[in-house]
Amino acid sequence: MLHLKNLSKDFAGRPLFTGINWHLKKGERVGLVGENGAGKSTLMKIVAGLVEHSAGEMIFAKGATVGYLPQDGIVTRGRPLLAEVMTALDDLQRMERELADLTRRLEEIPHDDPEHGALLDRYGHLQEEFRLRGGYAMEAEACRVLDGLGFLPADRGRDCGEFSGGWQMRIALAKLLLKKPNVLLLDEPTNHLDIEARNWLEGYLCEYPHSVILVSHDRFFMDQVCHRITEVWNSVLTDYHCSYSRYLVQREERVAALREAKRRQDEEVQKIEDFISRFRYKADKASLVQSRIKQLEKIERIVLPPERKKIRFRFPDPPASGRIAMELAGVVKAYGPNVVLNGVDLTVEKGERIALVGHNGAGKSTLMGIMAGKPFEGGERIVGHNVALDYFAQDQAQVLDSDKSVHDELLADAPFAMVPQLRDILGAFLFSGDDIHKKVAVLSGGERNRLALAKMLLRPSNLLLMDEPTNHLDLFSKDVLLDALKTFPGTVVFVSHDRYFIDGLATRVVEVAGGQLTSYHGDYEYYLQKKAAVDGQISPVPGPRSPVPDSVPESKEERLRQREEEKSRQRDEKRRQKRLEELETAIAAEEERLAELEARMADPAFFQDLEAARQGGEEHAALTARIAGLYEEWETVGAEG
Repeated sequence: MLHLKNLSKDFAGRPLFTGINWHLKKGERVGLVGENGAGKSTLMKIVAGLVEHSAGEMIFAKGATVGYLPQDGIVTRGRPLLAEVMTALDDLQRMERELADLTRRLEEIPHDDPEHGALLDRYGHLQEEFRLRGGYAMEAEACRVLDGLGFLPADRGRDCGEFSGGWQMRIALAKLLLKKPNVLLLDEPTNHLDIEARNWLEGYLCEYPHSVILVSHDRFFMDQVCHRITEVWNSVLTDYHCSYSRYLVQREERVAALREAKRRQDEEVQKIEDFISRFRYKADKASLVQSRIKQLEKIERIVLPPERKKIRFRFPDPPASGRIAMELAGVVKAYGPNVVLNGVDLTVEKGERIALVGHNGAGKSTLMGIMAGKPFEGGERIVGHNVALDYFAQDQAQVLDSDKSVHDELLADAPFAMVPQLRDILGAFLFSGDDIHKKVAVLSGGERNRLALAKMLLRPSNLLLMDEPTNHLDLFSKDVLLDALKTFPGTVVFVSHDRYFIDGLATRVVEVAGGQLTSYHGDYEYYLQKKAAVDGQISPVPGPRSPVPDSVPESKEERLRQREEEKSRQRDEKRRQKRLEELETAIAAEEERLAELEARMADPAFFQDLEAARQGGEEHAALTARIAGLYEEWETVGAEG
């Protein structure tokens, strides 16, 4: 599908890639990894044709197409959402318009006209190509992709300019997925996605029929999607035909072998250099010395990958808190008529690490803000004995002092005992060398967020509230943060869309949905098992812990009420399943009618009767619209479960 042949790229005289020879086969899903600045994004831009290479060749298979999603910077406006993403299918839309035009002309031209046969032949070929390429289901497919990426059915008619930056990237991703290029290039595609959208994209890419190259800082996503890892380092590419987790192991084994080979090579070089130094000025040894010099010149020196300094740090010891760190009782929060939290109860115990999960807009950040002390309309917020909390909001970077340098901003809040570790901590959050002397005012949004997070980790708080702490962190920095939080003796409540981070940290998952909270006392895998058991009406799979409800109903009336609610939910689920079956039966029947009609229309004799041809065209259009409507209702009913 793609062959890079002796490809090189220089930046300001410095070689970024040198003589790369690399193949991408059809259907491969490759993860690009490497240090920041190694050239991952540049390589993708070269393949996408956005950056010129300095030397060598880039050879694509005949007819191959390339699609590229950058990290950010894409903004669309002026069209409704569905119409905008449908522009990705402009070839099919042109075919649809041509089919409509051919139908009109066939109705007008007599069947004995010499042009009629040519038009009919063109119509037959075009219709078959249109069908094979999914033209009759293109709108349903566009709606499926939008739904998977988290857009609501009500969003389809909204102007694209109304969506924020993160949603703009989802629009760009939707268009790219609908185009289905032969080489799909994705640079941090999960940056703006919540867990549900990431899970959907993960499944979509695993089934993608063509080749994929992606850069991601989501370890779980890489493990699930990629079966080949390509490391960008020292101007070359090194392949590992395995998952990302296995790559980490194989890379350590490879580096260990390289280190041993380099040790032996250094010993051999030292012996040769000692011989040359010893006999350089002895005439009877001149030929031997020249032989050793040539031998030394021919040795291809082994270069080791740089060993990233292993950074480990512990939080300063926080003061001990009481058994209950915080309690919410009947809390209500609304924005105008929109009630986000409707009488929710939550008890946070000392030492818990709670992950808040739910769809975008469900109220996770709102709940975090209330726990941090922001106002709410009803209920009670009770802070436990001796609790000192610290809050990392998504816009935490706004509180930094723009006039200070990165190092000085961190130093201002650092306890005396932590001062020797400041450079290590800054390095863990991607500030190295002269970066630590940059003014906060010139930092990018991602850099400011990383600095704000580093500041938070210095303070001796015993309750950490963290909203998306893993945003803008690479894989290495996430591991440093995860290790620090695992050893933190206090309490943590956090929101993250990184599955690996949640799996590694959470001892309890709280789902925010429909204005209510549901607790799952276990890790994220246990939460998924319980959700699957409820959604599929199957026996739950035992998890790592037995689920313990937040509160046990003490009165008979409360137990009866909960039983009635459960019966009502089961009745609704049965009705939903029945409607899904009815819709599936209807879709199958309508598609069968459509197939029969298309078989009749494929016969050239069909269009000899102009009236029958006209009725056939109208029936075809009606069937296609009816099937699209049934699919849309089927997706809506399915999403209600």
